[in-house]
This record gives sequence, C-alpha cells and structure tokens, in this order.
Amino acid sequence: MEEEIRAEFEGSGFTIGGDSAQILSTLLTYCVNYKMSPADLVSNWEVYYLNRQLDGLKVESSYLDGFLSHLQNEVKEKLIKEETDLHIYSSNDVDMLLSNTHTDEEGFLGTPSTKQEKPHGESSNSELTPLTTERPSSTRAAKTNGDRITPFAQRVNKFTQHYVLNADNMASVPSKDEVETSEDELIRRIQPSQKCTLQVQRSKPEPGCRFMYDRMEDRFNYLEDRIGRSARLFSATGLCGQPADATLASEENMFAVGMVICDGEGRLNEKSILLQGSVEHSRGQRVRLDLKDINQFSLFPGQVVGIEGHNPSGHCFVASKLIDSIPVSVDDQLPCAKKQAVDHEGHQNSNTLSRVLSLVIAAGPFTTTDNLLFEPLQELLSYACRKQPQLLILMGPFIDSDHPEIKKGTSDQSFHDIFHFEILRKLQDFTQYLGHNVRVILVPSVRDAHHDAVFPQPAFDLHLPEDMTQQITCLSNPSLFSSNEIQFGCCTVDILKQLSGDEISRKPPGGKAADRIGRLATHIVKQQSYYPLYPPAAGVPMDFSLAKEALEIPSAPDVLLLPSDLAPSVKQVLSVNEDTEEHKRFICVNPGRLAKGIGGGTFVELYYNEDTEKTKAFIMRI
Repeated sequence: MEEEIRAEFEGSGFTIGGDSAQILSTLLTYCVNYKMSPADLVSNWEVYYLNRQLDGLKVESSYLDGFLSHLQNEVKEKLIKEETDLHIYSSNDVDMLLSNTHTDEEGFLGTPSTKQEKPHGESSNSELTPLTTERPSSTRAAKTNGDRITPFAQRVNKFTQHYVLNADNMASVPSKDEVETSEDELIRRIQPSQKCTLQVQRSKPEPGCRFMYDRMEDRFNYLEDRIGRSARLFSATGLCGQPADATLASEENMFAVGMVICDGEGRLNEKSILLQGSVEHSRGQRVRLDLKDINQFSLFPGQVVGIEGHNPSGHCFVASKLIDSIPVSVDDQLPCAKKQAVDHEGHQNSNTLSRVLSLVIAAGPFTTTDNLLFEPLQELLSYACRKQPQLLILMGPFIDSDHPEIKKGTSDQSFHDIFHFEILRKLQDFTQYLGHNVRVILVPSVRDAHHDAVFPQPAFDLHLPEDMTQQITCLSNPSLFSSNEIQFGCCTVDILKQLSGDEISRKPPGGKAADRIGRLATHIVKQQSYYPLYPPAAGVPMDFSLAKEALEIPSAPDVLLLPSDLAPSVKQVLSVNEDTEEHKRFICVNPGRLAKGIGGGTFVELYYNEDTEKTKAFIMRI
C-alpha cells in the first residue's frame, strides 16, 4: 500500500523527499486511522498544500504534523455536519473537566438541557434579552459558521459579577438587591441618550510612520533624556539642590540623580544595583548602590531615582534617602492647542458637562483558542447593547498572533480580512443598533498579526464610512485621551506583569503587606512613562526613535488602563510624591482577557462619577 501511496503522489506531480520510508510509513498510518484510500489521502494533501502555500512539490517530514491537524479538522467538521447535536471533545475539554478552578463554568460541565435554569443568586447582570434584538449580526454569524457547537456556546452562566469597587476601595461581592439599586441610580444619572465628548491629547506615532530604523544613538539619546530631564525637574523644586556626580569619592552628603541598572544579565537584587548618571553630571558612569540604611524601597531596572548619601571610597554610594517620584512640571502639561477634538460640537459644550461617564472596557484576545468565531466579542457587544454605555473601549490583541490557528496559518482568510469581517462589521452593527450616542475606541497591541509590530505602535489606519468616523476612533498604543473631562491613559503592553517579574522591594520591619498591583501602577505614574522598564522585556519590539514623545505621561490620568495577564483588578491608587508631598488619586483598571483558552474571560464595567471616591466598577466574568 505504501507503493500505491507513492504512485498516487507522483501521479499528482508530488515527490516524496527526505527519509521516504519513514514518510510513507506515516502516511500509511494516516490512511489506516482515518479509513482513507491513497487517492483520498492525496486529495486532502492537495487541499492542505494549497491552503498553506507550501514551497516546492516535495512531501517533507516537517509538513506531516500540520497535515495531521488538517485531517483531524476535516473529520471533526464532517461529524459536526452529520450530527448536529454532537460535541467533539478534545484534550482541552478533558483538562477543563478535570480542573476544579473553573467554578464559573460548572454550568456546562454536564449534559446541556433543553431548558436552562438561572443559577441561584445570580445577579441581574446575567439576564439577557433575546439575542435577535441584542446581536444585530448573530443570524448572519450563525449561517456563515455552519451552526458550529463549541464549549463556549454551551455554557449556562452567561455573565457573573466578580466584585464591585465601592467608595472605600474595598472589593466585595454585592447582593442582588445592592446591584439592582446601584445600577438603577447610575443609569438614571447617566442617560444613554447623552453623547460623551472625546478629545485626544496624545496618539503617536502616526499611521504609516517609519519604524525599526532606530540606531544606537537613538537608544542613548532616549536614556540620556530621561535622566537629564528628571535631574532638571528635581532641581526646579528647590528642595534637593543641584545634582552631583555620585561616582566621585566624598565624605560629604550629596544629592544625585540616575537610573537603576543591574550589574549582570540576571534578575535585579540588592547586591547587583548600580546607579547610572547622566553624561552632564557623571559622564554616564555607573556606581554601586548600598541601600542598607534605606528601610523601604521598590526598585526595578530602568527606574530613574533621586538619591542622597555619600561615596567614601569612590566605588560604592551609600544611600541615606531615596526618592522614586519624578516631580511634575507645570510646563509639561499638554497645552489646549495640542488637544484634538474628535467631536467639535462636543468640544464646544465640554465645559457644561459634568465629569460623569459610563463605559465598558475589554482587552483581547476576543476569541477562544479552539476557533476564530469571536463568540466572546459577540457576547460582549450583546451585553453592551443592553447596558448602553456611553463609551466602549476595546484593546488588542484583536487578531492574536499567539492564537493556534493564526500560528499554524490554517485560516483561509488573510489577517486583514478576519479583522474587517469579524471585528469591524460587528462593531458597525453595534453602533448602528445603539445610534449616534455611543462611541467606540480601538487600541492595538503588539500581538496583533494584522498590524505593525512595533512599540510605540501607531493607530489602526481604517477607511471607515463617513458616518462611522464620529463613533469609532482608533488610537495609538500607548495613548492619552479625555472624555467628559475625565483623563484616560492606555497602554496594551503587559507592563504590570513585566514589572512584577523584575521589581525588588523592601518593607519596613513590622510593616503591613503593601498592595503589589497598586504599587506597580504607581511606578508608571511616578516615572511619568508608560514603559519605564529598561532593558525592554523579551517580545517587546521597542523603537527608541519613536519612544521619547509617545511614552511620556505628563501627569497622572484619572483612569489608567493597563490590560495584563495578571488577575483582573480595578484599584483606587494613591500616588504620593515623597519630595513635594503631592497626592494624586487615580483608578488603575486591568480588565483581564475577554477570552481565556476555550472559555470566556473578564471585562470591566465602570461608572465614573465626578471623582474617584464616588466611582463604581464591576468586573464581569463571561
């Protein structure tokens, strides 16, 4: 039979390359396992060959694993079409069934019943009106996807409320009555018919910019500018004196400004901390830091600090005081001339609007790992149709380069086609359904397969219909914007997770455990940079020629959006400048991922009311 397989391949113009005996043996196994004749096997190979656009006409052993996945998918699709009530269980399903961590998915672990009952104690957020009114494109999606049955579609609990952030910054599980009462109050206060304003303070680089041409000089200038600018801000306060050269031996107390650097390739520790000064003050030289007299600190590579102490030997700077907050300069505030009003009418009336806003925030991936149907995104839009927020913020990745089907290249559509048909069309249906009073903001990710893989990252360059441009706005990654005079900062690079892996800290003896996520978020505000970590983490395509203007945060926003693989959270954070004793409260939002594996993830529903003290937030789990 192996010779028959060889003859069929040669008859179709293909040759067996490499270890032909091993390849023919593997192909014979495929014929036996899937009950195919050699002719059927070659027909399937031709489909796989064309879809993958393989080079040459040789059947190589490196292609066989992908060909096996193709055969498995063909068999699965055939069974699903023949048995509409049949679900094909995979290894992912088995792992999910054996895991006790998916407490929110217990509803679909058993056999689906014809009448699904609402679980006891589920909040009013779980109630959905029929999908025919909530999902404008659901009928079309069902037809194009062949009514596929997926684990995501079989779950019972559509939405469950994870916790609520109240005025005391406490996370608690609210009762059903509390949820209904608070929602009714907020919905009455924020009428869905009231359109919010939108102003873009910073969205750089521009689409179509030149990137990945940075030189060593650009990297040097970026680091030197960060240190030099911080030194000037410390001097301007008049509280620290002029920065001195920390590398010079001196018994006198001095004040120096520099960047925290690790002396090796490993993780930062108390014995490996170096301080790198600016060219102006210390010729860019480094000196070892001794922090034995500092009771409390939190440091990471790339952090710019002000430090007091002395250097008795010229080789080690003994610190007596450490300041990790860069002072804020009034001159660094963005002038009104640089603010881009997306809606001119809203810009003119912005002074009459109160700082009240309802919004839904979600971050990708927006589809489960077992398909490209984007079911979690559709459920999110259905939920937003019922809640009718004024602003919907969606952060990438939209077409995740880590998705199994994207990695393997098994999709028969281009990445841009998937984005336009599965993402943009759903959003256009959503905005048409709710009318002109809803706004949507799209922020890309470096994991988006259809977009420029660079950080800072330009906004999507979409050619939308004229009536859509006032409702769907694309911003860069990172970006700074305001809505109803509420300032928002957004960055889709997982800086929280990366800082968490590189940070070292010391708390005072007997001190209570600090809020780690809140501390990581304050680093970004104190350093006035969306990405203060240096060197960048692996996988971050940093372009230093674009970083200077794009990564800078002139002042702390009211809401800081930092999607991360860490546990979803909404925290009210207090940032304190130890030098000037300035206080700034802001809300740090990590909505989590909308899809996790083959199941749903989380998103955030936020009701901002005047200030952070009166703001309420709900983490919703699909």
